[in-house]
Amino acid sequence: MKINQYFLELKDSYLFSTIAKKAAAHIEANPNAQTLRLGIGDVTRPLAPVAIAAMTAAVADMGVAATFKGYGPEQGYPFLRDVIQNYYVGKDVTLAADEIFVGDGAKSDIGNILDLFAKENNVIIPDPVYPAYLDANIMAGRNVYFIDGNEENGFLPMPNALDVKPDIIYMCSPNNPTGSVYTREQLKIWVDYAIENSAIILFDAAYECFITDPSLPTSIFEIEGARKCAIEIASMSKMAGFTGVRCGYTIVPHELNFDGGNINKMWNRRQTTKFNGVSYIVQRGAEAVFTPKGIEQCKENIDAYMANAQIIAQTMKDLNIWHVGGKNAPYVWLKCPNNLSSWDFFDFLLEKANIVGTPGAGFGAKGEGYFRLSAFNSKENVTEAMRRIKEVL
Repeated sequence: MKINQYFLELKDSYLFSTIAKKAAAHIEANPNAQTLRLGIGDVTRPLAPVAIAAMTAAVADMGVAATFKGYGPEQGYPFLRDVIQNYYVGKDVTLAADEIFVGDGAKSDIGNILDLFAKENNVIIPDPVYPAYLDANIMAGRNVYFIDGNEENGFLPMPNALDVKPDIIYMCSPNNPTGSVYTREQLKIWVDYAIENSAIILFDAAYECFITDPSLPTSIFEIEGARKCAIEIASMSKMAGFTGVRCGYTIVPHELNFDGGNINKMWNRRQTTKFNGVSYIVQRGAEAVFTPKGIEQCKENIDAYMANAQIIAQTMKDLNIWHVGGKNAPYVWLKCPNNLSSWDFFDFLLEKANIVGTPGAGFGAKGEGYFRLSAFNSKENVTEAMRRIKEVL
């Protein structure tokens, strides 16, 4: 029996598990300190009341023979696919219901979608970006190339920096960790580039709900030509606070034809073979989120997080610290002061201010020297954390 040797090429410790261990050790050593967490991107506000009511009713459905549900459709129940379809109408994007596949979160589909693509493909990943993109491809033994984000390009790299023919291109907008958002014009350049190279874009839209600027796109499919080259992977974790509930969806247009295969049909075949679908109870809660009342209630939470992001961004401005994000994303990406490395600044904030953040180096080599602060906390805690940062800096 042989193992997948590519797993041995992964780094021993995942970014967020390392942060959790360091934070736990600090809390144990300083039990009386109020340690504030502005690190991992986990939501803190409760679910929308309409989602709770819908899931409660769905639980009752499961206790009655007439409404009991066993295995559901692997692609998602029609009632949820229909409301997602209508949600995209609000973006002026027309989708067929069978182009929408309900899953248990964006992270899963980001890895699972790779089942459709040959090992020999060249993979392009922005640096810095969400670590799962890299790790999922290392596990599969693919050639990975990085396109660099930096202060000069606002951490929004463009294809003119590429020196290898791409096959699979990862994009994340708003970006995690930087909070930078591509414009329509920039995305059009990427779409045209992918079509020219017969490449596919895997577009991570997990944070689209935080975009408030109407001039900025919230879906890759708002861009002409994207249906020929893009898959969009979306999440309800941040939009609806479903990090602990687990639901997301992936959009695979019918027009995606590569190397003799139709990607929509291939993804449907993959899901029906390896996935039993998201639970009926969760999907009923998700359906409620996409109602007008649900969107309104979720927006209250989103607005609260964005108010926190603005507090963080204003603090960086007051301290004359270079930063991006905080306007159309719940993250603020800042340059570490005093030329500290990202892990040194992590230790500094933890020890001097009892604040947990996220070192940029964990998101890629180009993240070294930078740091991510998250708005996912209460206003009181964010305000106190910024007071402490001003005090120690």
